[in-house]
Amino acid sequence: METIYIPNLLNNPNKKKEINVDEFLTELDTLTPIKGKIILIHGGNYLEIKAKVETIVTLKCDRCLQQYNHRLGINTKEIIWLDKNVALFDKNLPQEREITQEDLSEKLAPWGNFNPQSWLYEQLCLSMPMRKLCGKNCKTPANLSTPNPTIDRRWAGLEALKRKL
Repeated sequence: METIYIPNLLNNPNKKKEINVDEFLTELDTLTPIKGKIILIHGGNYLEIKAKVETIVTLKCDRCLQQYNHRLGINTKEIIWLDKNVALFDKNLPQEREITQEDLSEKLAPWGNFNPQSWLYEQLCLSMPMRKLCGKNCKTPANLSTPNPTIDRRWAGLEALKRKL
């Protein structure tokens, strides 16, 4: 996917651009190409992005540690504000600084670029399941579920406290 120069969207019919997606992202390991559509709409002082894409990824179950395939899809919409002051920010700001509520929204320079590939990568990563379970009937592996687990001597003090409570 190529980077979009934001002012060029103003020349498109309805200030809109549709991007058909049918490719792999190098940053995201997927079994199938990411397929779908991204729509960019220039709204004057904002950029509206709509996306509906899907792919299949291989995940590792948090419980049984087996790999399984998971259908990953997004159907999302985001508004990114176009702010001429964005370019004036110094990129060498200290890592720790106070920020205001308005600093928490996404902003781009009106004469800048929008990278749909990195935006799509971020959206797909955000849609990954937090708890990865291969199925409803997933069980802990037999070698991990011993009835009398040996206690590491470093945790003996905590185990003694636990018994007292």
